[in-house]
Amino acid sequence: MGQFSTNPNAASRGAQRRIYANLRAQIEDGTLAVGSKLESTRAMAAALGVSRTTVTAAYEQLAAEGFVATSAGKAARVAGGANVRSGLAAASLAQHKDLSPALSQYGQRVAALTSYSMSSPLARIDFKYGSVASRDFPASGWQRVYRAELVRRVPSLYYGHPEGDLRLRRALQSYLRRARGLACDTEQILIVHGSQQGLDLCARLLLNPGDTFVFEEPGYRLARYCFEATGATALPTHVDASGLDTSGLPEDGCARLAYVTPSHQFPMGAVFSISRRLELLRWASRQGAWIIEDDYGGEFRYGQRPIDALQSMDTDARVIYVGTFSKALSPQLRLGYLVLPHQLVHVFREAKRITDRHSPRWEQDVLASLIESGAYERHVRRLRRENERRRNALLDAVDQHLAGYGHLVGMAAGLHGVLLLPTLRAQDELTLQAASLERGVGVYPLSPLFAGLPSIVDERSAGLILGYAGLTMQEIDEGIRILAEVIRNYVDARGASIG
Repeated sequence: MGQFSTNPNAASRGAQRRIYANLRAQIEDGTLAVGSKLESTRAMAAALGVSRTTVTAAYEQLAAEGFVATSAGKAARVAGGANVRSGLAAASLAQHKDLSPALSQYGQRVAALTSYSMSSPLARIDFKYGSVASRDFPASGWQRVYRAELVRRVPSLYYGHPEGDLRLRRALQSYLRRARGLACDTEQILIVHGSQQGLDLCARLLLNPGDTFVFEEPGYRLARYCFEATGATALPTHVDASGLDTSGLPEDGCARLAYVTPSHQFPMGAVFSISRRLELLRWASRQGAWIIEDDYGGEFRYGQRPIDALQSMDTDARVIYVGTFSKALSPQLRLGYLVLPHQLVHVFREAKRITDRHSPRWEQDVLASLIESGAYERHVRRLRRENERRRNALLDAVDQHLAGYGHLVGMAAGLHGVLLLPTLRAQDELTLQAASLERGVGVYPLSPLFAGLPSIVDERSAGLILGYAGLTMQEIDEGIRILAEVIRNYVDARGASIG
């Protein structure tokens, strides 16, 4: 709504707004047609019991915005083209039959993707993966450093560099060498809005329509969506206890890239074996293909030090390393990074520049300060201990409540596990999810993470993905106890045998 003339009487101002809003609504929806006369200010003032000045001010505002036309000595009339809402509604109905021509081919592919949501608002105990506990965020330390960065004097405020703040990239360079065995130059690091933006940049810069990309089966759905949105086709490649099965890699030269999660395969949790890592690197060199290494949770390995990154073994500059702070800090922070081969640095920087100029500057400075001081690594160590306790609570709860019905896999690292239910089939997952949610527990089916034919997927046993980083140990035990009751009732109702 526009600015109204000043009136010391609050009641008059309120009446003026109501008259304006009522007339505007009638004009927009066509109740007052184009060319129709408005009541005189005197007549409307008498009818509404307000001053003529109040009505005049409302008319003047409508005239200033082009809804009515006024002239000296003549009644105000509804201006031509003022029935905005009815006109837009008619146009919308006419266009609603076929929206596809309004979208690019990329837009049409995005529109065709299956809606993807990882949240159960009704769940009192939610095992959603990707969630972390808000109480684990180092709020006091972050607030203290953030406040210091806000008051720090700088000559001027201007856009930053697309590759990210040099201070953070230097801090990351040292941290990655210590924590992930990864050696790189600062210029190879690109700061992005979370790993998802990094994957999107990889997809748009490295894939063409009609290309093929190797993808873990099952695998991270939003990464596959990024690649498929370019018009490329996924080549689902089986995952077993040693990670991606490299014997299934194509040798026809059509695959432009391979996407892998080697430190903790998502979602099954396998660690990519050394022999297969070497074979994948040799394959990429032979095919001239890129490898995208998504190290989404590499810092969280229990009982031994985290496994070094695949990129640390790369001698031919074929690996693009994707890192994130979502698991160690918060997914709401939206900060991640790429470590790029030198030959890709320039084009990725320019793509980042035209996408959103750069990532948030103050957050980068705060994070750099925490890494430089050692506070970030102390936080990660503390968080690893806390998540190990949650992990153990989940293992204990499944052993206690679900013995004979299911078992967990992928629990050596990361922040989730997969509960396999050998007596049930993949088709039962949605029923179990719905029944659990009725009891206030959110669990998530494994099937949507398969890209293969439904008939093949349905042949396997049921599986549920259970994230535990956002829950207390008491919630984990209670949630599994309730889930066990749901599973037992479902199995008993079907007359399935346990064995």
